[in-house]
Amino acid sequence: MSLRKLEGMQELDYETVSPAELGRGLHGLGLNLICRDVLAMAYFLRDVFGLKLYRVSTDFALVLHDDAIFQLHRDATFSAHPVFGLVPETPPRGGGVQIYLFGVDPDLSAMRAPATAIIEQPKNKPHGLREATILSPEGYAFSPAVHR
Repeated sequence: MSLRKLEGMQELDYETVSPAELGRGLHGLGLNLICRDVLAMAYFLRDVFGLKLYRVSTDFALVLHDDAIFQLHRDATFSAHPVFGLVPETPPRGGGVQIYLFGVDPDLSAMRAPATAIIEQPKNKPHGLREATILSPEGYAFSPAVHR
């Protein structure tokens, strides 16, 4: 079900909510990933990490992990924004950014991911997490992690 209750708001249906209503419901930290291929990126996030997808199109997608929502935008839909000029022409786009997905099993994610995408195999870390690092088709580094 795509109904969610955002802080101080009525429940929203992510498949039909207007952009203005969605914007009013956003809080905390927001993430927007600019992608050459939104569909490939969205399905990678769903298939490898089990994230929920809404409003998936060639131009845009909403992605949910627990109570966190982030967006995917295709290059052309974001080209008027000043940050687009900072996107490198050659991959990886997300160099230097590591996106943690807490509560997502790193071993299961690594089994689902293409072998060439795994840049850090699942392992126990000194800070008490078991984590892996998997590169998305757009070059963003996602780290599924669970408490040991």
